[in-house]
Amino acid sequence: MPGPVASRHHAQRSDALIVQRVRSGDSACYELLVRRYDQRVYRVVRAILRDDSEAEDVMQDTYLAAYRHLDGFAGRARFSTWLIRIAASQAQGRLRKTGRFVPFDPTLEEARARLIDARAAALARDPEQQAGDRRIGPMLERAIEALPPPYRMAYVLRELEGMATADAAECLGVEEGTAKTRVHRARLLLREALGREVGDDAAEVFAFDGERCERVAAAVMEEIGAAELPHATGRDSAI
Repeated sequence: MPGPVASRHHAQRSDALIVQRVRSGDSACYELLVRRYDQRVYRVVRAILRDDSEAEDVMQDTYLAAYRHLDGFAGRARFSTWLIRIAASQAQGRLRKTGRFVPFDPTLEEARARLIDARAAALARDPEQQAGDRRIGPMLERAIEALPPPYRMAYVLRELEGMATADAAECLGVEEGTAKTRVHRARLLLREALGREVGDDAAEVFAFDGERCERVAAAVMEEIGAAELPHATGRDSAI
């Protein structure tokens, strides 16, 4: 991870400036974007796949796909929104390849039933650990993972990553009102599951830093350097 001074310097560079530098041939500058959005991309991919190792693989695929198509980023959306759309597309593509993709937009009662079933299954697998674990972080992670995919994705983007509702809706490919409804239902389900309101605690779940951050950044930049990946043209489309 960059040191404090480097981090402050990097934070002053806008996404647009970094993209311009990379397009001009400074491919090493792309690492700034990889590190800037590694937490957000991880959380989104992890929310879809629910598997750490798979999430890291898809993160690398996401950054490489975005790099290849960087000339197609026209700036009509924020770079972060464009990147998240690519990440979601890559993760859903992985689910389809493995036969695990099931479109499901549940009613609140259906979602509540699924969450109850998931909690019961978790308790049956490891009752001692579940009964003894009173830390909100692990409990919240399990509850979020048990949410149906539409609610889980909306909650992660809006509540964990703090994205504006309009940006979250664009990433999800739904109307803003639909995104609001999904986030509201996710909050209700989590409050029921945990017996409490979930506020600042949410910021600590699904953390992605340290060794994993270094591993993904190194793998992406090594691939870019070794293959001298070209940029393709397009128009702000998710890959």
